[in-house]
Amino acid sequence: MEQRGYYGRFGGAFIPEILTATFDALCEAFAAAKADPGFWAEYSRLLAEYCGRPTPLTPAPNLTRHFGGARIFIKREDLNHTGAHKANNVMGQGLLARRMGKRRVIAETGAGQHGVATATMAARFGFDCTIYMGAVDVARQRPNVFWMERLGAEVVAVESGTRILKDAINEAFRDWVGHMDTTHYVLGTACGPHPFPEMVSYFQSIIGREARAQILAATGCLPARLYACVGGGSNALGLFGAFMDDPVEMVGVEAAGAGLDTGRHASRLCTTEACPGVAQGYRTYFLQDADGQMRETHSIAAGLDYVGVSPILAHLKESGRVRFAAAGDAEVIDAMALTMRLEGLIPALESAHAFVQAFKEAPHLPADAAVIINQSGRGDKDIFTVADAFADPKWNAFIRRKALGENHA
Repeated sequence: MEQRGYYGRFGGAFIPEILTATFDALCEAFAAAKADPGFWAEYSRLLAEYCGRPTPLTPAPNLTRHFGGARIFIKREDLNHTGAHKANNVMGQGLLARRMGKRRVIAETGAGQHGVATATMAARFGFDCTIYMGAVDVARQRPNVFWMERLGAEVVAVESGTRILKDAINEAFRDWVGHMDTTHYVLGTACGPHPFPEMVSYFQSIIGREARAQILAATGCLPARLYACVGGGSNALGLFGAFMDDPVEMVGVEAAGAGLDTGRHASRLCTTEACPGVAQGYRTYFLQDADGQMRETHSIAAGLDYVGVSPILAHLKESGRVRFAAAGDAEVIDAMALTMRLEGLIPALESAHAFVQAFKEAPHLPADAAVIINQSGRGDKDIFTVADAFADPKWNAFIRRKALGENHA
């Protein structure tokens, strides 16, 4: 971070004056917490005792044999409590909210995992909780809506705009403006005004800290490459952070949706269709039209269906430190099916984007190299979307081919 809240030319805090005091207080509380060794110790203890950390780094011998090339390891954030990496962030922000004397938390969610994690944290800490979710995502992620409500959260279906994640974020900010004294906004990804990108990355950094120690213990060397899906960017930055000073290649995988040439995708860093702009309180790459209006996005994975991207990742793209790729919906279903068949693991549709790119590249690396794929969440929440995909004769034919041993490489 070159100056407060900026990463190269991205980031900042473009907020209404009414929120300035709230953001100043949040920055001060976060800085004080980071400077207090007891805060990280309490955070780590909570994640160990309540969330089940550390999560394992699982070798994938069957996938490795199938593709040849590098050894494949999978960082199992799906085994974190609530089924995804989201708990890392919300538990940290929950401790921070309690430190600030807040009694209520609000959040946005797309895939629903952040919503479930926030509702879980609120139950644990005794906070009132409201979750904003686009009406489209409410329909396609109904199991997570059910759990949020059972955990005591109020789930508000957002009908404005395109009724997906960006619209849920807008509604959450509107709520916060009206309830600043009592409410903390638990932003779910490394986007938004400062200090949220820094704060979310800080809490998610536990992923990379663990993974670095685990791969060294397992192989005696650093991995050749890291793969993580990219919506807002929190799981990717969580994995990448501990390796920034190492000679390790990092690959973020966005949603190509129906194809980058169709306009129905959610890729910000792999196309020329996105350009820098300011929205939702920060500067980054957004998918926008010639008039600066935000474009509609599409991904089979609700958690990647977002018009912007972390300003930290935008800077890492421009500096060349992180390489970006994009995976289409059909490829994602293929990778998910193969991972289930060969390893008995069920990655979330979001996570499966990272698997797609790793499967393309691992065969071309030497056998003594290792790669890590971040399985940022489990696929339980996607059961209806995946069932629909597998009901299509095309996908049934795909499964039959795999059962007969056709090589996927």
